[in-house]
Amino acid sequence: MQRVLKLLMSTFLASTLVATAAFAHAFLDHAIPSVGGTVHGPVSELRMWYTQGVVVAFSAFTVSGPGGAVPASKPVNNPSNQQEVIVHLGRPLGPGTYTVNWRALSVDTHTTTGTFRFTVS
Repeated sequence: MQRVLKLLMSTFLASTLVATAAFAHAFLDHAIPSVGGTVHGPVSELRMWYTQGVVVAFSAFTVSGPGGAVPASKPVNNPSNQQEVIVHLGRPLGPGTYTVNWRALSVDTHTTTGTFRFTVS
């Protein structure tokens, strides 16, 4: 009986640690322009918030749309919030649907990737 209890306790602790580790990565929480949203008027920057701080020096963000790739600055963190990443675009985005591809290195040294779209009307 004691052996079964030890096994159950070990299994419980292991599953708790694995679940905690899985939630420690930087996943996209929300963005401006919003994920899947529509914006009226030109867009000159992207702002993305992650579930954990992002190391922008080792992260990448690309934007493409009707005219192909959009030139963009290197990503920067909001100085008061490492979870917010700002990308200034080389030109204002006109009407069309745009795709953002991102790869973020979180402060816990794990990399996550993703894609989202938004529309400018």
